[in-house]
Amino acid sequence: MRLSSFARQGQELDADGRELKGFTPIFALSVKSVLSVYSSTHLYTFFILAIFLFTACRNRPQLLQAEKSAIYEHAALATPHPICTQVGKQILAEGGNAIDAAVAVQFAMAVVYPRAGNLGGGGFMVYRSNGGAVDALDFREKAPAAANRDMYLDENGDVISNLSTYGHLAAGVPGTVAGIDAMYKKYGSLPWKKLVQPAIDLARNGFPITQTEIDRQLSKREEIARINEATPFLNDYQEGDLFIQPELAATLERIRDQGKGGFYTGETADLIEKEMQSGGGLITKEDLKKYEVSWRKPIYCTYRDYEVYAMSPPSSGGIALCQMLSIMEPYPLSEMGFQSTGSGHITIEAMRRAYEDRAEYLGDSDFFPVPIDSLLDSTYLAQRMEDFEVSTATRSQPSEDALIKESFETTHISIVDSMGNALAITTTLNGNYGSKVIVDGAGFFLNNEMDDFSAKPGVPNMFGLVGAEANAIAPGKRMLSSMTPTIITKDDGLFLVLGAPGGSTIITAVLQVFTNVADYNMPLDSAIRAPRFHHQWLPDSVLVEPMAFDSITRWRLNNIGHGLKSVGRMAVIKAVQRLPNGQLHAAGDKRNADDDVGGF
Repeated sequence: MRLSSFARQGQELDADGRELKGFTPIFALSVKSVLSVYSSTHLYTFFILAIFLFTACRNRPQLLQAEKSAIYEHAALATPHPICTQVGKQILAEGGNAIDAAVAVQFAMAVVYPRAGNLGGGGFMVYRSNGGAVDALDFREKAPAAANRDMYLDENGDVISNLSTYGHLAAGVPGTVAGIDAMYKKYGSLPWKKLVQPAIDLARNGFPITQTEIDRQLSKREEIARINEATPFLNDYQEGDLFIQPELAATLERIRDQGKGGFYTGETADLIEKEMQSGGGLITKEDLKKYEVSWRKPIYCTYRDYEVYAMSPPSSGGIALCQMLSIMEPYPLSEMGFQSTGSGHITIEAMRRAYEDRAEYLGDSDFFPVPIDSLLDSTYLAQRMEDFEVSTATRSQPSEDALIKESFETTHISIVDSMGNALAITTTLNGNYGSKVIVDGAGFFLNNEMDDFSAKPGVPNMFGLVGAEANAIAPGKRMLSSMTPTIITKDDGLFLVLGAPGGSTIITAVLQVFTNVADYNMPLDSAIRAPRFHHQWLPDSVLVEPMAFDSITRWRLNNIGHGLKSVGRMAVIKAVQRLPNGQLHAAGDKRNADDDVGGF
């Protein structure tokens, strides 16, 4: 390891770093190295170096180990990173409610989980108070005022490759900071500055970087370097090195001191507009100033003995989830068995129909009359299954252009506090590190959410999803999303809080984890670990994780017309379940090495 690395690691974190300040003696030298130095004439130098290395190693910040599953008595949370879990757990332990913890965790994620946690993105929240009232917050990004329907098309009307995914023109007006501000003002209890400070300390003093984050940065280094200069994301790191972000710390300090205004006006807004002008982007200070969140009525449906509350448009998650559950409910899935030919066939066909409706009817309900009631009507959904055949797969309209691409650059947290308040919140940059554009002087990535619009009706986006007129680009419009923060109750009591990153596979992952618990009686951690499958209408194929369906079932599903294609992994669920005895089971996902749970 480089001596410069030891020097960085020797810095002690601020007091707010708390459990990150552990000292671990890891000094070791191989016998070969000792003998080599001993045989030289510089024995004295060797001992001086050994003492220096030992001292530096003793002060190396300890990497927190991710906990995937645990049961707690009073409060619990699941996050994408152990440091975020520690921040949220501390807030809960100090008497903060679920919203307080979410505020602190969201800002911490922007520091320690930069490929998805963010200040420059957006998201959705579903919240349930301990009294049973359910609320939904939309802080999805918006198209800039200068955006237009055909902005990603060439002179022939064809989509220009990568224009909506990479670079300044791909960014929508961020909503994350406005969303955090709005949820705090409505439901928060602890002082705002106290909730923002842990993220500032992490950015200012640094945190020990994980190998997962190093690998992700290396995989995107060329793309990041093509647009940005002099950023910490282009440095060489080894696991455990301190990752320090002074520009991001300064941005967070403005948010701490000025709230929402510290991002959407003043110095940060100036820096965003300057960055846009330097790269041909569209976001202006006026776009930032005019950005507003929207409190919405959550999507509601029932499934067997459960009540489901999920996000409404412009999220497609709630409607698609409830459609699939309604289609599946008449069938005795538990009797058919987990991932049997029968239960698999029915679930795939439910997915197919929900994603077909998604492509045709869903978009920003402020701009397009989304027929929510009609799409969730039981008679309509029964009609959608009239062409269902037990022994034959339904055919989707073929498309050679539609490709399903995996992405996990969204993130989710699930929290239940000691008072019984619960929230599911999902935020995103869309792609890995979003548009790859870092706001110069502000230290954060901007999203590439403009790709979630239909650049051209019928042409797939980066996730292989197609859209129609409902999701066409328009100034000030929010793009359609697959994010599915969800809260499920049973007998008027809290039952399950869940959500995930994972692009188009988010909705089907939430569906399967819930039914794994509800229909197949799996413990929550087993329900999350279980292999999954996914169908999204186009392309007409079923993605399957390793071990999803046994070999005989795979043969049968292929034989009736379901084209199965293997993938490494899908969405990454984070969930909290209230058990019958009142305890809370929090579970992360093995699909993300850094997923972590905490509580007390």
